[in-house]
Order: sequence, then C-alpha cells, then structure tokens
Amino acid sequence: MGSLGRVETVDVILPLEKSEDQQAWRRAVAAKLEIDPGRIGGMKLRKHSIDARKQRIKVQLRLEVGIDGGEPEERSLVASYPPVSAGAPAVVIVGCGPAGLFAALRCLELGMRPIVLERGKDASARRFDLAPIMRHGTVIEDSNYCFGEGGAGTFSDGKLYTRATKRGPVAKVYETLVVHGAPERILIDAHPHIGSNLLPNVVKALRESILQAGGEVHFETKVSDFLMEEESRRTHGVVTADGREFRGEAVILATGHSARDIYRLLNEKGILLEQKPFAMGVRVEHPQPLIDSLQYSYPRGEKRPLLLPAASYSLATKIHGRGVHSFCMCPGGIIVPAATENDEVVVNGMSLSKRDSPFANSGMVVSVEPSDTKKYLAEHGVLAGMAMQKALEQSAKAAGGGGQVAPAQRLTDFLNGRDSADLPECSYHPGLRPARLDEILPNWMVGRFKEGLSFFGRKMRGYVTREAVLVGFETRTSSPVRIPRKEDTLEHPDVPGLFPCGEGAGYAGGIVSAALDGMRCAEAAEAAVHHLT
Repeated sequence: MGSLGRVETVDVILPLEKSEDQQAWRRAVAAKLEIDPGRIGGMKLRKHSIDARKQRIKVQLRLEVGIDGGEPEERSLVASYPPVSAGAPAVVIVGCGPAGLFAALRCLELGMRPIVLERGKDASARRFDLAPIMRHGTVIEDSNYCFGEGGAGTFSDGKLYTRATKRGPVAKVYETLVVHGAPERILIDAHPHIGSNLLPNVVKALRESILQAGGEVHFETKVSDFLMEEESRRTHGVVTADGREFRGEAVILATGHSARDIYRLLNEKGILLEQKPFAMGVRVEHPQPLIDSLQYSYPRGEKRPLLLPAASYSLATKIHGRGVHSFCMCPGGIIVPAATENDEVVVNGMSLSKRDSPFANSGMVVSVEPSDTKKYLAEHGVLAGMAMQKALEQSAKAAGGGGQVAPAQRLTDFLNGRDSADLPECSYHPGLRPARLDEILPNWMVGRFKEGLSFFGRKMRGYVTREAVLVGFETRTSSPVRIPRKEDTLEHPDVPGLFPCGEGAGYAGGIVSAALDGMRCAEAAEAAVHHLT
C-alpha cells in the first residue's frame, strides 16, 4: 500500500454548496483515485474556478493531496534580493509600472543596479492627485490614473489574468506580488484580481525591495531626451526635464501606453517607430444584479448566493473584418476618468478587492487597423493612430461640456439612433451628459458596434437593455505605436542599448504580461552588458 506515502495532484468538480466543505473534497478525491478516504491525509487547494455555463453552478478545484502518510508541501514565499554595490553595472529604467518594477527586481537578481525614473508621484502622494480630477474635472498631467508609481494598473483594478502559457514565469509574478502584500488568493484563483484599494501598498513594497538592495527610484522625474553616441547612436542614459542626466550601460523604456510625449520624442529624433493595431470604443455599464442573474441563471431580484463572486462576462465577435469585444470587464466596479491632459475625456474601469459596487462595467471596443487611420496619416505619419485617439478624446470633452463630464447614451438609444432624454444612475463620479455617441464615433465603428451589440444581446439575453449606459470614450486599450526591437537581443534595431518594454512599446497587454516583459528585458540588458565587458 506504499508505506513511504505519496503526494498527488487531483482535479475534482463539486456543486457550489459543497465547494468549501473539506470532507466533500476528501470524498471526491477518493472517488477519483478509487481509494478509501481514510488513506488521504493533508490537502492543499492549488486552483479554484467557477463553472457557471449551466444552470447548476459547479466549482472546479485542483487539490494537492497526501496519500498513505504523504503530505503536500508547505510553500514558503520570501522576497530576497541580493544587495548591489554602487559600482555594479547600472540600468536606467524609464517608468515605474509593472514592466519597470519587475525589470528592476530582475536586474537586482542579475547583479545590476536599477535606476528607476517615474514622471509621476509615489503611490501615496498620487492618491491625493486623483481628487481634483474626480471633484473638479482638473487633470494633473503627470500624476493621475495613468501616470505614477505602479502605472495605470495601480488605480484601475489590478486584474492579473493573462494568456501567457509559460507557467513558471507567471507563477513567479504572482508569488512576487504575494510576498509584497497581495492576497494569497491570487495564487489559486483562475482569474486573479488584487483590487485598487490593495495595489498601492503592494507597489510601495516592491519599491522598498528595490531600494533596500541598492537600487534607485526617482519620482517626478520626467525624461525629455536620450544620451546617445553620435556615430553609433548607442544610448547610455537619459536627460530629464529638470536638466539632470542619469547614465547606465542600458536603458529599458517602460513608459506605458499613454506617454505620448515619448513617442513624439522618438519620432523627432528619427528613431524607428511602427504603427500597430489597437482598439477604441466606450465603457458600457449595467446594474451588477442584472449581470449576476444573466450569468448565474437565476431570476432577477433574487439575491446572489454568498459563495458566488460578482459575475463577469467576456464577449467577442468579428464584424466586417474588425473585432468587436469586451475589454477589462470590472464586476462590482466603477468607471473612472483616465485623461492625461485637460483638453480630453477618457474613461476606464476599476474594482476594489471586494468588488461590491452595485454596477458592472466593461470596455466595449472595435479593433482599429493602421489602414483605418488614413485621415491622420499625411499630417501625423507613424503617429496617426495616436492622433486618432486624441481627436476622439477631444470630441468627448466637447460633448461632455466641461471638466471631466463624459458624454453618454443609453445602449438601446445608441442602437436605435436616438437621443437619450435621461440617463440611468452611473458609477462615473465626474458626471454624465446625454449625447449622441452614435454621431460622434466614426461611422465605420458605429455600424460594427450596432451589429456587435445586437449579437451580444442575442447571445446573452437581457444584455441589451435601457438600464445599460454607454460612456464615451475608452481609447487607451493599448498603444497605437510599437517601438520595434530585435527578436533575439530585444534591443531597438537602430539604437543599441535601448530596450523597448511593456505595454508602451507594444509588447504587453496587462499587468502580468508587462511584468514578464520587464523581466525579459532585464535579462536581455544583462546579456548586452556582459557582451560589452
């Protein structure tokens, strides 16, 4: 019978009401392995996901179980970064979002000294700069929902879901976040999420790890130029807006998708850029109880079972060669202003860790190909997509009527091409103003939206309702520009020593993928530094 004992990983499916019952776990494992329940010792939950595709909701569990005296391993997570000396090779990292932070941590592990430069403020000070935009509609242009410690993700949700398939590196990202204060639940949830109320302390702890090991982090330090050798164009540092120079053996550029001044700077210096596909659209908001009833298949008005989280959804289709899809869905969330300049209105979504808002919101966007930006090409060249974004954001500002008031239209009125006489209650704090979004958006997008939303309404009966409101506009789903890099070295093809990284460079699409890319770029920088020496 195996006196040495063993440990096995077992996947079981249980009804919702039994999913927290460890005796039910034991019985299910025993049945799956066809053994007596008495042979099962300790059990550790390693993965948890809810299957709500049918009326009887089930929970899928991955359990690590000890059999015949075997015991699952107790995982001990620790953060330990070797100290680096002042004389260690320095890497300048521009941007303190997930790509920049994880690049810095990986630099420490590789014996290099990271110098992190962030145009915005630290997470604590940054929080105070959100008040003017919420209360008065005034954007502090270098400290807002997009710019500052932790990047755009710090105050816009903290979803960690990724399609990345390399489980080892993904697990390392999750474990690093947990060590720095994220809830351990992210290690087991199928769609992990931290929450905008918890993320600031996590990113502050990441910063402390960088500082304690000998790295540097400089806030309110905006990069205005690159230090480059005249003939080779190799970069060996940056110049900041206040005239300081920061030098290093490599520069990792991890500025995020909204640092438009960096794209303009690169373009002015003749550094190669490329257009890339992106997506734009609206935020759509429904009452959360409606989405719960649709996704969990119970009558509207009934209370959601305690063991069920606020329901989410994912919708996608293709209409006339362009994708129409939901983006960054925030169950139990709120819509927030994400503008980075005062002449625009931009919206995004976020949720707190409890996801207990009475509203559910999601981006609803149409894919934009470089060929769709022809109107802006003659004047703006490779930055045509950025100009298209900006034009729609300025249209939203004008239609909103001032401050960060956003233009909005009931979903049913949008589909029927009519004014909204009034608007439903909404989570967007700066306020809404009725507007014909179907007349502000480009015609080629409106037609696809109408077909896509109608399709989603048939797929998810009840989704199309006058209770739902469309809020304009969701424009910052990803960068419309790619900063190219070589596949093997990750260096820019024209600028040795420059490593474009993360969402802003066009190589990531969320917190985890950006963190992974930051780690890769740190490894590539180390290889380049090693080659030079």
